[in-house]
This record gives sequence, structure tokens and C-alpha cells, in this order.
Amino acid sequence: MTPSSGLPRRSLLTASLGLAVAAGAWGTASTSAQAATSASSVTRPQVDLNAGWRFLRSDAAGAQYPGFDDSSWMPVSVPHTWNNLDAQDGGSSKSTNSDGYYRGTSWYRRHYTPPASYSGSMLWLQFDAVSLVADVYVNGVHLGQHRGGFGRFRFDASKALVLGQDNVIAVKVSNEAFPDVPPLSADFPVGGGIYRGVSLVVTDPLMIRMTDFGGPGVYVRQQSLSASSATVAVTTKTWNNYRSSRSVAVRTVITDAAGEVVATGTSSFASVEGGKGRVVEQQLTISAPHLWDGTDDPYLYTVTAEVLDTSVGFLDLGGASGTVRDAVAVTLGLRSIAVDPDTGFSLNGRNLPLHGVNAHQDRLNQGWAVSDAQHVQDFDLMDEMGVNALRTAHYQQAPTVYDLADQRGYIVWAEVPVVDLVTDSAAFTANAEQQMRELIRQNHHHPSIAFWSIGNEQRYDNTATNTLLAALANVVEAEDPDRISTYACNSFNNNAGFVKHTDTTAYNKYFDWYYEVQGAYTFAGWADSLHKAQPNRKLAISEYGAGASIHHHEENPMFSKTRPGSNFHSEEYQAKVHEENWAVIAPRTYLWGSFVWNMFDFASDWRDEGDTRGRNDKGLVTYDRTVRKDAFYFYKANWNTTASTTHITSRRWTDRTDANTTVKVYSTGASVRLTLNGRDLGAMKAAEYHVFTLGVTLDPGTNTLQATGSNGVTDTVTWTLT
Repeated sequence: MTPSSGLPRRSLLTASLGLAVAAGAWGTASTSAQAATSASSVTRPQVDLNAGWRFLRSDAAGAQYPGFDDSSWMPVSVPHTWNNLDAQDGGSSKSTNSDGYYRGTSWYRRHYTPPASYSGSMLWLQFDAVSLVADVYVNGVHLGQHRGGFGRFRFDASKALVLGQDNVIAVKVSNEAFPDVPPLSADFPVGGGIYRGVSLVVTDPLMIRMTDFGGPGVYVRQQSLSASSATVAVTTKTWNNYRSSRSVAVRTVITDAAGEVVATGTSSFASVEGGKGRVVEQQLTISAPHLWDGTDDPYLYTVTAEVLDTSVGFLDLGGASGTVRDAVAVTLGLRSIAVDPDTGFSLNGRNLPLHGVNAHQDRLNQGWAVSDAQHVQDFDLMDEMGVNALRTAHYQQAPTVYDLADQRGYIVWAEVPVVDLVTDSAAFTANAEQQMRELIRQNHHHPSIAFWSIGNEQRYDNTATNTLLAALANVVEAEDPDRISTYACNSFNNNAGFVKHTDTTAYNKYFDWYYEVQGAYTFAGWADSLHKAQPNRKLAISEYGAGASIHHHEENPMFSKTRPGSNFHSEEYQAKVHEENWAVIAPRTYLWGSFVWNMFDFASDWRDEGDTRGRNDKGLVTYDRTVRKDAFYFYKANWNTTASTTHITSRRWTDRTDANTTVKVYSTGASVRLTLNGRDLGAMKAAEYHVFTLGVTLDPGTNTLQATGSNGVTDTVTWTLT
């Protein structure tokens, strides 16, 4: 496939960390043996501003000014959203295109007294995410506006904040539907609020740049990798906010997971004028590199860049001298990735089947305002199931998510929020490109991220849509040519324009859910015919699945009964769909990845189906994370290679009226024996993919069923026949 946007082909899609920055490079790295042998002790003070806010869910004239009376406003802490309840109650209507939750303007205010010790420093207000458009004020001074609900942004508050005195920080937030800010439409609510953390970051005026699309200002790109050595290029963007010029150097230190220095380099000196910046590019070599090897060994290095003011002070740096003014550390994982149209995805030269899931960022009764501890819980559940790949659908997610993916060895598909529709305007294109750059620059250092996605399920295969997608593909190529670009398509036209812009192609396919398997049109038939017709296309399944209520059950699950849009979504039917879909996906090595839709139930306010209005129930785990559905255990038996599993399905169907039933068990054992009320019923019939079944006649009254796998794991359920 040749991308229609004119992007250069890569004969081997081998990716590394980092971001190539087109800028005037200066200086060369030295690796003097006399260089300092530890990472910087200089840290930026970062003040947590999450507590002590007051909130008003409406517009208020003059709320930006210090003298405004907010005593009647609601006290809140961030993360906070005003749509935690009304965006999950099913009040929206897709047929009339109306949102049943509040989409409008709200205000946040809080007081803060910065200490006098910050005199001479730069003070930056940092927001990890505000949805959807934010205007930030300090003491009535407008610091700026950010448009986009998922990326980090910062504003310089140095002149507006008064040291040693009370200051008022005010944020005007709107999540109304803006025609120039994606997403315009989606199967999830666009919650409003300051729903990720807020902090004050303190830097020296001579610093690593803070205004680089929310990025760290330090970007690492792997240039070569072998068993004996790895070479990385480190780009550091410096900025001089002093009025006068400064003589500047950059010292970079790479440390291993134990904190030991493995490489250092110091740039030559150069003068940086006041109010301007310089970009420093260095090459460093790591001997005998320890690879980041997915879930087997997610090994991480740390790269620390220091900005040195060589005009003043003294610090021995192997022939250099100066005062360290600023330092930033980013993670580094050394690894290679590739996609082959026949053998699929590979990590560090070996094939790695991607057992992936999709996940949104919301929680029951919390919306998007979730804690780091809850992100950890989500990863614990994914680890239990055996997940090794995550699509952060359909937008940039919290920094903690990508940190955890690095630490646990997941392969990540990261996506920009261009969903369903686009506006044919320069303003929309500019904002989509901005959000793409924010996604890449803020997350370039995560070795877990292998794929940048330019969008999901565009409705119209027209000029406006494809021009926009081509522009986003060009941004990916310019910002990070080493990673792999992709797109999630739901078109039935295999040659739609949507799929012609990226290195790889993925499809959202819901066989036996949104469309019934009939005649020759089967999942396997579709995939094999497309691969045969276009053998060079790199194909994946970005979504598949079915809805399920843990309260709905049926003996012989059928498409005719459990349907999307209906109020009956049996747990048994969801499990059947996943069994059948996985039987198609697993043996087809040309599929470079597959991603279950969805790991968790999530809010979809226009839906009225299953057992709860306002919910998409395709999750393998319930919205509140308390119940693992049967399909969860199917994947656990197939994906988790470190834990033994035996799980009796339909366990929540406790009240039975028909004595004759089929008991189904998922087990990693080679065989499973079943007992009923202590009677040995013998070995269960084994099928592919760890599925075991046995026809059983229940006793009147209480029935205790026990399944024991040859793996030594036993599971027990109790059903009552009336």
C-alpha cells in the first residue's frame, strides 16, 4: 500500500523512541571520562493545586476578577467533571442529535499564595487536561486559551502572580460543541471540567522549553540498536527568558534501572539571546543495551537533560563549568518494532501476537474524573486477563496510563480524537493537527507506544475527510517517522479512502453483533479475501465484540434474541461471540493485532439497550469494575500464560426452571471433571481454545456444581431448580 498523502514508504517499519525535531542544531556531545557520574540533583518545584477549588455550573460575568464573590459556589477538588451523572443516565437522543447532559460554560476558582522564595523564577500553570475549551486567568489577567480536551497545556503566570500575597486563579471551561474542536460526534459523552491534575511548575528563566505543545522539551530518538550498543539522539530545546544573553551548554545523562550512569554527554557552549531559544542535539551510546521487551521484561532507562549557564558559577563537567539552571528527565526503552503483512507484529525481532483491548477513561458516577489508583486497578484487571496491548480509544489519555503501559510492557495504540465527523474548515484542521502534535510530543518518550492513530470511523469518504486524514498522517510522519501510523475504519468498502493514508490498516468488525453472519459473508471469509486480494496490506482488527448484561441469560444464545438496541443482552451470547471471533483471529498471523471492544463498560448517553440506559455494555468488566463477565475468563484462559484458570460460566444464572442444561467451563487444564451435588459426572468434552462442555440434568432444589481442571484449579457454583 502506498499512502495517498505521499508519505515515504518504509521497507521495514522499525520504530524507536523519540521525536525528530527540525530545528537549528548546535553543539556536539562529548563523553569525557571526567564528566559527572550521576543524574542531576536539580529538580523543578511542582506545587499540587488540585484542592481548594470552588465551582459554578454556569457562566458568571466577572468571575475572573479577584473581588468576585464565589462564596455560594460548590467546593470541589480536581480531577472534577460536572457530567459525572447526567452523561451516563441515558438522557441523550441520537435520533434528534441532542445531548441530554450539560454542555456549556462553567467556572472554577481557587486562591493561592506563592512564597517569596520564588522571586526571580518562572511560574507556569500546568493543566493535564481540561475539556473542552479553557480560558485561564490570574487576578483577572487572561493568560491564554486552550482548545482541546485531552492534552496537557501550560501558561506563563510569572507576571500575573504576586509573590507572598493571595492570588485568584480562575478557569472558564466550556464543553459545548465547537465546530472547530474534535471530537464533533462519538459514542461517548464529551464530559466538561478540569478532570485531570493542576499544578504550578517553577523553573529558572534559563530553562528547558515549557511551551512545546505541552511536551517535556527533551526528545529521545533511537538511531541504532544491536546486542553490543545502542545509539540515541537526544534533542533538548532550551529557552532563555532573561533579558540578556546567556552562554549555555546542555549536559545529558542516561541512567539504567538501578540508577547507574551508562552514558553522558555535554554540548559545546553557545550564546542564547534573551527571549529566544536554542535546540541542542546530542548523540550518546549505551554499551550492552538492556532491551524493553514487552511484558516479558519492560526495562526502562532514564534520560536527564540539564541546562547549564556557563556564564556564572562553577561545576566540573569534564572540562566545562557552569551552573545548572534546569533539568528534565524522561524515560527511555530500547526496542525495535515492525509489522509484516504476512507474519504480523514483531518486537525486538520476534513475532508477538497482540492480545489487545480498547479502553475509555470513564468510571461509574465519576465520568472522566478518575484517580491514578483507579488507573492502576484497570491495569491490574488487564494483567489478570493476559492483555499485552492497549488501544487508548479515542483520545489522549492520562499520563499515568502511558506510564503504567511502559512499566508493565504493553504495546499501545495512541489515538487523536477525530471521530465520526470533520468540519471542512482551516480552523478544524489546525486544531486536529494541534491535538496530534500534543499527543506525540507529550508521549514520545513512552516505549509502550508503537502506533499513532489519525482517527476512528469517519462517516463520509469524501474530499474533506480524506484531506484532513492526509494532513494528520503528514504530522505523524514529520513528528515521529520511526513509529507506525494507523487508522480504525468501519467502512464495508475495503478500498475506501480512509485506509490509504497510514502505514497500517485496522478495521472495526462486529460480526454477529451489528450484522449477522450469513451465507458467504463471514469474519474468516472477509479477512482471508481481503488479505488475498491485497497481500501487502498490513491488517488488524481494531474493534470487535458484543454487549452483555450480567443479569441477562439464555440457554442457547442466538443472534435473533440478543441484539444491539434491544433490552436483552445475555452474558452467554457475548461469550459466544468472543469465542467465535477469537477462533478466527488467533490462527491468522497476518493480522498484526486485535483489540476487544471493550475492556470495561462505559457511558454512552444516547443508548437505550441491555439493562441500563446510557451505557455501552460491551465491556468484559462492568462499569464499576466489580464483576468480570464470562468472556473475561475466556480470554484469561487463552491469554494469561502465567496463571491457571478454571471458570464455570453462567454462574450468575442462579435460578433455573429447566433441568436440562449445558455446563460450560473455561480452563487452562488439559481436561476438566465435573461433579453435581457430589456425584462425579465424568470428564467434560474439550473443544478448541480452552472451552469444555457437558450436558447436565439438574436436581430439584439446590444444585452445587464443581469443575476441577487437570491444572489443579477448582471452581464451584450453586444453582436452584424450581
